[in-house]
Amino acid sequence: MRRRALHLGRDLFAALALLAASAAVLLAAETPDAARQRLAMLDAGEKGDLSAINRLITVGTKVDVTDEAHRTPLYMAVLANQIGAAKLLLSEGASVNAQARDFDTPWLLAGALGRAEILRLMIPHGPDFNILNRFGGTALIPACEKGHVAAVRVLLDTAINLDHVNALGWTCLIEIAYLSDGGPRHQEIARLVLQAGADPNIADRRGKTALAHAEARRLGALVTVLKAHQAK
Repeated sequence: MRRRALHLGRDLFAALALLAASAAVLLAAETPDAARQRLAMLDAGEKGDLSAINRLITVGTKVDVTDEAHRTPLYMAVLANQIGAAKLLLSEGASVNAQARDFDTPWLLAGALGRAEILRLMIPHGPDFNILNRFGGTALIPACEKGHVAAVRVLLDTAINLDHVNALGWTCLIEIAYLSDGGPRHQEIARLVLQAGADPNIADRRGKTALAHAEARRLGALVTVLKAHQAK
């Protein structure tokens, strides 16, 4: 396990170095006017400034410009929960799959931050469920672990893999049992993913299932949810 973790760390470092080098080359070749427009578009996405986005598009600024961290205006809109800006950028062709230096895409970030409405807007624009975050996870896993009930409901209406195992060896159910407080939101999410068909019997690298983790942490209500499903 340690050897694999070291290998993943080297791969991640190499990928980040390549992204940084690519960004440096592109930015070095940029004209001052293009740089101002690029930064203005990123700022408009973050602030939700629809008039600025429209004006910048009119003068030819691309909607998928990036900053030094490879974050796009749509990424910034997700970060700031600017729903209107996200809707406008998507209508102009912004990519939901553009991967930033931190390995998040707008889609993955929206799941992790619980941006349910933005996730719903993104679905018709082709989220790639094979693109993973820096932990090797899908949008569903952090949404479950962080207790984003509304976002989980949206994600369950897609073809996302309910039983994906991330680089740590955890499924969404294991993350709930191992990392959450097992409170009402997490109980509801566990019910939702189980009803959607998630497999509660998948074990982590130590051979522990979500139920085993919940029992070990004495999360009684969550244990009841998991046991009730297993009994069916």
